[in-house]
Amino acid sequence: MTDAELDTVYTRLCKTMTQVGEANAPLFLARFALLAIEQIGNADVAVRLIDAAGEGAGE
Repeated sequence: MTDAELDTVYTRLCKTMTQVGEANAPLFLARFALLAIEQIGNADVAVRLIDAAGEGAGE
């Protein structure tokens, strides 16, 4: 994925989160995560990504 494609995808993610609203954002992100995990198709990779995303998130 190029930097431009990454920017496009991230922008789409942010706009969609805005559209679903703050109250529905956690449900949207959970659904997105499940769909992404299914597409990744590799449990080890998915677990590493979950761990990486969680680093520093609670600080």
